[in-house]
Amino acid sequence: MAAYAALVSLARTIHLILQNHHRSVSFHEFNQQIKHLLGQSTLLQAFLEDFPNGDDGLQARIRDVANEAEDVIEHFLSKEMQKSTAQSRDVESTTFTELRQQYKFLKLYQKFQKVIEQIDTVAAKVMEITNNVNARRIKGMQLKTYSSSTAVVASSSGLAAPPSADDMVGFEDELMAIKTKLSGQSSSKLQVIPIYGMGGIGKTTLALNVYDDPLTVEHFDIRAWVTVSQDYSAREILSNLLLSMKIFNTGSDIERVEERVYKTLKGRKYVIVMDDVWSTKAWDAVKRIFPDDKNGSRIILTTRLLDVATYVCSSSYGPPHEMPFLDETQSWNLLKTKVFKQDDCPTKLERIGQIIARSCRGLPLAIAVVAGLLAVVSKTQASWENIAQNVNLAVTTADGNFTKILSLSYTYLPHHLRPCFLYLGSFPEDHELNASKLIKLWVAEGFLKPSGSKSSEEVAEEYLEDLVKRSLVLVTKKKTNGRIKSCGLHDLIRDLCIRKAEDEKFLVHVMDSYGVPEAKSTKYQRRLCISSDMICLTSGTSLRSVTCLLKSTSLFISLKCCRLLRVLDLRFCDLGSFAAEVFELLHLKYLACRSLMNPPASLSNLQNLQTLLIVNLPKSKLRLPSEIWRMGQLRHLYSLSFDSLPVPKGTTAPLENLQTLSEVVDFECTQKMVEMIPNLKKLGVCYRNGGKGIEWSKYRLDNLVHLHQLEKLKLLVVNAPFCPQKINLTLPTTLKKLTLIRPLLPWKDMEIVGSLPNLEVLKLKSIAFFGPEWVTTEGQFPRLKFLLVDGSHLEHWITEGSHFPRLESLCLFRCSKLSGIPADIGEIPTLERIEVDHWNKSLVESAKRIQEEQQSCGNDTLQVRILSSGIHKSLLYLM
Repeated sequence: MAAYAALVSLARTIHLILQNHHRSVSFHEFNQQIKHLLGQSTLLQAFLEDFPNGDDGLQARIRDVANEAEDVIEHFLSKEMQKSTAQSRDVESTTFTELRQQYKFLKLYQKFQKVIEQIDTVAAKVMEITNNVNARRIKGMQLKTYSSSTAVVASSSGLAAPPSADDMVGFEDELMAIKTKLSGQSSSKLQVIPIYGMGGIGKTTLALNVYDDPLTVEHFDIRAWVTVSQDYSAREILSNLLLSMKIFNTGSDIERVEERVYKTLKGRKYVIVMDDVWSTKAWDAVKRIFPDDKNGSRIILTTRLLDVATYVCSSSYGPPHEMPFLDETQSWNLLKTKVFKQDDCPTKLERIGQIIARSCRGLPLAIAVVAGLLAVVSKTQASWENIAQNVNLAVTTADGNFTKILSLSYTYLPHHLRPCFLYLGSFPEDHELNASKLIKLWVAEGFLKPSGSKSSEEVAEEYLEDLVKRSLVLVTKKKTNGRIKSCGLHDLIRDLCIRKAEDEKFLVHVMDSYGVPEAKSTKYQRRLCISSDMICLTSGTSLRSVTCLLKSTSLFISLKCCRLLRVLDLRFCDLGSFAAEVFELLHLKYLACRSLMNPPASLSNLQNLQTLLIVNLPKSKLRLPSEIWRMGQLRHLYSLSFDSLPVPKGTTAPLENLQTLSEVVDFECTQKMVEMIPNLKKLGVCYRNGGKGIEWSKYRLDNLVHLHQLEKLKLLVVNAPFCPQKINLTLPTTLKKLTLIRPLLPWKDMEIVGSLPNLEVLKLKSIAFFGPEWVTTEGQFPRLKFLLVDGSHLEHWITEGSHFPRLESLCLFRCSKLSGIPADIGEIPTLERIEVDHWNKSLVESAKRIQEEQQSCGNDTLQVRILSSGIHKSLLYLM
């Protein structure tokens, strides 16, 4: 929701001004009003949380006044920062300049007073609504919301009998899996079988097919179905269960209804379907009335929320059943079945029909809707090609219920997640989003509410995981530690995202190849996403975010009109002629760009900058100015290669917020340098041989041990002599992930790595360790979960399973001399995966032998994959 996002952002800005400008003479005039505004902002946030789907007009007013208030405050901050910069440079100290500044301050003050009046008016309206609602609640009215227009679905009115079952083409395996759990003899105890997945993926259809299956009818004495929905009540759920069981009950006493349901089920073998459950509380409200007579009774529960599915799942029954998307063949088969029934598809329509099916991206509901459309239009290529040109539009306009079904996921989304979700609509179709980048953008945009001791990045990662659990965001890749590496949106969810974002004026629009239509001015917009071949941006005083997504863009931007920008993502565009303007954007928090030259000293003007990403040419090195040490808010610093950081001079304050530094060439880890980056969590360094060998002593890698917050380290050595290196490497105990690329250390130095108590991921690439034999000892690698050796002259690996007590994945690539995988590796109880390339037959045979031995012992969890070189390279990229 744009209103809630605007309030959260406003509150963050107010906190910033209260923390950093308390000594300002100018700020003193604003002091009481600022605090008053913070209180009103908090009041309005609480109101929106209590009434999430209220009057759209009121929410628009809240959004607009919050945005306007933030604009005025940030204009004031700009004046303060400009004045501070001017004073530090000893310029413009004339009486005329002072008078001009006083005049500008007066105008800002007048605007601020007007904003205060507007927000007070809105707050008064909110209080009136809240008081009226509370009064009506006291009178016993169950008022769910102050606006009758917000009802989306009936509150658990349920179904006395479920609808008829639909086709399960493509889901035969899913049907068999649920039927096996339902009627199998694995347990006589009452079991809950949760089915989860995104809206429209076929959860209800699967449950219906199982429910109506003749074997189910024969196997159970009682079958009952109830649709729960978000606006449920325990009484309605139980009453509808009675209706579904053909037993009518007119009483309203919940205890009597509970008793009736319990007595009806007691002693009988039953199957209950609870469809569309949105809350664990709904389950908790009714679970006690289901008797467990250990006669094989079952409850099927469908939900879009992983947390709900996990909560109700019986641990002995395995994980919840996740509904997969259909593949291209299954999608086409389902489309054919629905359009032509038992008839064959005409040959002339097969190709275009397959394109249409593929465009539905495996979502059964979308296939069903477009099939209904194809069934009534003429069976000609022209008609089908017309639909194929925009399948998403055809689906959403052909069936209003389809849009409603998908929209429910947004309607029931908590307020704090809505802006994060809407933001995803700014990226192109089929775009794979880097989770780390997305998190940094959310932080820069100000979407996150403070959460105790957690960092903003940690809060943002939790938000992303929550969106995944709600089946709105798809995980496309995972890191080796199981966390999200990249994600994306289903095309139809993205369409929903864009539509909601435009309705709420959250995002300007995603531009096409024709640029910005003149009718759509950017003057009052907050976020602009450019995916046009050519773009000219010369207005946008309220813009907070500009993102350019094309690699070959002719871009002209006048940044003088965008002084309040927080996010400027031009990673595919050279800064060019407007570079000087960039370094005057004093509110900027996220900057990504291409550059062929070193950043100037004016980079330090960006005192609020949190993330700096500079894409430079391969094999070139960027030299950062010494003024980098003045940028106290900097959290993440990226480039293909930075020259060694400038030596800090004098009493410069450390960069205490810096978490990421990557990639730094010939990094000198002196004691002074360690003191300047005390809270670094991620470090990437590269050392290059200049032809005379690397003088490791001057780089002082033994000081890495003093980086007490370091969790990830990547060390790359380029063109090192082909012999074991004497590197005085000492690592901090906090390290969780270590990547070593060609340092050519002797295998005996592995003791340094093995002794790290928190290490979970270890990647050894391109002869990270040199020599024919690796011998491990007891007590090493206590928490290691992932081990990759890619490129090694290792011949013998002598180890025991107890030396890797928590290993889950083992990947061995380009180890042409290795005689085999030690048999004891198979005895590691946590091991789930072994991957080897097909070149080394000894490794392949030993991996298969380990798998066979484990299967003979009843361990079917261990998977062995034999990969070709091309596949393994792509997998390494994912890791």
